[in-house]
Amino acid sequence: MKLTLLVAFFLIGLFAIAQKSANPLTNHIDIGNPKLKGETIFNPADQSYRLKGGGYNIWGNRDEFHYAYITLKGNFILTANVKLAGVGKEEHRKIGWMVRTSQQDDAAHISATLHGDGSNELQWRPLRGAWMLPNTNEIKGVKKNIQIIQLERLGKAYIMRIANPGEPLQEIARTEAVELPDSVMAGIFVCSHNADQTEEATAWNVRIEKTVPENYNGYRDGTLANRMETMDVFTGKRMIMHEDETTRFEAPNWMPDGKRLLFNQSGSIYTIPVEGGNPEKLNTGEVSRSNNDHVISFDGKWLGISSSRPNAGSTIYYVPITGGEPKMLVDSTPSYLHGWSTNGKEVVYTGQRISQSPIYQIRKKPINGGPEVQLTFSEVGRADGPEYSPDGKWIYFNADYSGTNQIWRMKPDGSAQEQLTFDEYNDWFPHISPDNKWIIFISFPTTVVSDDHPFYKRVMLRMMPVSGGPIRVIAYLYGGQGTINTPSWSPDSKRIAFVSNSGVLNK
Repeated sequence: MKLTLLVAFFLIGLFAIAQKSANPLTNHIDIGNPKLKGETIFNPADQSYRLKGGGYNIWGNRDEFHYAYITLKGNFILTANVKLAGVGKEEHRKIGWMVRTSQQDDAAHISATLHGDGSNELQWRPLRGAWMLPNTNEIKGVKKNIQIIQLERLGKAYIMRIANPGEPLQEIARTEAVELPDSVMAGIFVCSHNADQTEEATAWNVRIEKTVPENYNGYRDGTLANRMETMDVFTGKRMIMHEDETTRFEAPNWMPDGKRLLFNQSGSIYTIPVEGGNPEKLNTGEVSRSNNDHVISFDGKWLGISSSRPNAGSTIYYVPITGGEPKMLVDSTPSYLHGWSTNGKEVVYTGQRISQSPIYQIRKKPINGGPEVQLTFSEVGRADGPEYSPDGKWIYFNADYSGTNQIWRMKPDGSAQEQLTFDEYNDWFPHISPDNKWIIFISFPTTVVSDDHPFYKRVMLRMMPVSGGPIRVIAYLYGGQGTINTPSWSPDSKRIAFVSNSGVLNK
């Protein structure tokens, strides 16, 4: 049975580019023949699901519920925001993620579950049928009334994580030896816990991400599928607007008119409408090895590009935002561009100069010629990701001076350096909103060494006030290198753009 679309046919074409991954749960079914039938409706306008389902329970030796699913192989991460509608009749009505071996009502399964009373549990039936006791196992959570549920399959282990908006995901349960086959059903379910009652629920920011081994090298071992996403940082709503399953793209910049995004792919620079569509290649002349460090000047007239050249490392150029033949600005390599001054007269970047120091230090250079000026002089750690604040008073950057990568800032002349974040994560690439009120950055887990920002890790995007205050998680994703290397705020300071990754779902 194919998923019913909520909106009229003319809207479908608008979202066709991103539909494959934005709507991964293309099948839905009632498991166990419940008395009251369920349904799943996908809304392309906000890429959310509305589920309706009955069913006596998911327990014992048989189940009844409604299920929206996809078939997956290998390891994966399932993440979504979920909410049950209204007060409900039964406190144990439930919604969550389920991995299941078949459509049979007594199939082996494992589920990360949120109940109507706010409780959350990892539940599983290790084998099909009723002969094994106990028929269903559970590990109860420690928290109530959460909104975000994640279920990860890692070999034979299944891990449940939960959070409320703004919080890091918290692991609450793990089972190490559930023997399910490689190919399984995986999706979102709803169960009323009452054969004579239906319940409704909503799921949004639904992400299914196939993962790679921890030692996978994104440069050497191949490219995962790429998803271009935009997100309202205040509502947390995410939209997938472009994807490519074969060729890596990275690091979107929001164009000054607010209507297009700019990104790099296969050494070239492209633009694409914010709502999705066909990318258009930007003319960058002979520069054809661009990497993910490209920045638009504050006045919107120029694009700075980092690109390698034959027999040399990453070099910095600049070109009119409309395209043209780039002009080389920094020929010392490797140099990676991250920011323009507010007056457009200089750029700021990170670079390694073996003759001076093997450590990456932050430097700046005038557009119209002049010597390179070094701004950081640490003998340990790496300084990276420098970016001017919109008022021109500060350069924000990340550095691992203290053993973990944290967010710092300094005056444009390199003085008054101060650390802004103090946590266990490795924080990279601070980006300041155009209204100069917010900082977003990407946080890598503690398993990643402090001076690296690799591909394909379970990372977070976080946000904090420029004036200081609590740090909020705004997105959980599978990504890292290329996700948000460059300034990516919308001109109105409400949205950001970034790249997430996944293995191809149907393989």
